[in-house]
Amino acid sequence: MINVIGLGYIGLPTALMLAAHGWEVVGTDYNQEIVNTLNLGQTTFKEQGLDELFHAAVKAGIRFSEDYMKTDTYILSVATPYDKLSKKIDPQYLIKAMQSVMKVCTKGAIVIIESTVSPGTIDKQIRPIVEAGGFVPGEDIHLVHAPERIIPGNMLYELKHNARTIGADHLNVGEQVKAIYDSFCVGEIIVTDIKTAEMTKVVENTYRDINIAYANELVKICHVDNMDVYEIIRIANRHPRVNILKPGPGVGGHCISVDPWFLVGDYPGLANIILAARRINDSMPEFVLERIHDIMKENGMRDVSRVGLYGLTYKENVDDMRESPTLQMLDCMEKHLCGNLVKIYDPMVKEDVVANQYYDLDTFLGEIDFLVILVGHKEIIDNMHKLKGKVVLDTRNICDLEGTYRL
Repeated sequence: MINVIGLGYIGLPTALMLAAHGWEVVGTDYNQEIVNTLNLGQTTFKEQGLDELFHAAVKAGIRFSEDYMKTDTYILSVATPYDKLSKKIDPQYLIKAMQSVMKVCTKGAIVIIESTVSPGTIDKQIRPIVEAGGFVPGEDIHLVHAPERIIPGNMLYELKHNARTIGADHLNVGEQVKAIYDSFCVGEIIVTDIKTAEMTKVVENTYRDINIAYANELVKICHVDNMDVYEIIRIANRHPRVNILKPGPGVGGHCISVDPWFLVGDYPGLANIILAARRINDSMPEFVLERIHDIMKENGMRDVSRVGLYGLTYKENVDDMRESPTLQMLDCMEKHLCGNLVKIYDPMVKEDVVANQYYDLDTFLGEIDFLVILVGHKEIIDNMHKLKGKVVLDTRNICDLEGTYRL
């Protein structure tokens, strides 16, 4: 039996996929509301194909509980935030989960950590927990790092098709874990050591963060001299060895906006390009606010309450708001005492999150004169004709209406 600990954006799809491919699985989460919802036959977030996978897993016998199981295989998929002052990883949830596992696991158990961690975290934070339980890591209890590589909006495809990295102390244990993932993953699965697996995952997301920062810095440079950054990037990317990513209003999600800080915090004075990239991307919400101010001034607009922000999630067509650039921007606006004046709408967000939040596109558009597109949901792409006559700032380069302002 496999006990999957943490039933969030990573743990739940992993547990369901394993169950649907023949493994006996119990999903565990400390959040009783999540467990109750799943036991009632409902998923806890929206993702293409997730409901169908859920029903297949339930039919195969998956169970959900608040309790940790006594078994020989565990997968830990809990959150690993970072301390915003020290910039170091905050492993508190991972530590608590591991301590709970040690209370019930048996000698010979394999504990697979999917949570993203900074290099050395398993050596510094997890091995001592095993030793404190009276076990010898690598002999009595086998620690493995198998970092997730999926993104909201395309989770199930990536869970099956993306390459995986398995970090283990011993090759034979790595091969055992590889066989688990091999049951559903058609991508290449590489077995290596634990610290290499830790570093590889962080490096992947840091590379993308730096690339986005380059695009965002180009936005600012091109804006000064009235150049079209999107055309410049499009042409530059025709070169066979150039692939500049898209600029935007900031970087969100629980990977690209978080993982680079692990390296900044753990290697101060060495991670200089990484730190610069983080600062550039974190500066984009303020840059968007400056653009809003300048556009309002250019158009003789003074009423902030007639400004509408479209999009609360961190990316298009998902309901995930973690580290959302829009929420970052609203925090900036709060400092200037105007955050509760603008109107906000996101078709993917059904619960109350912020002040002046709307739940119908037409009603929202009827209340504003100036629209700021912060997320490129399919809904707004399909309804561009409704934006005629409005001032539009498009931070995602999706609006083809004449006169649209861009970053």
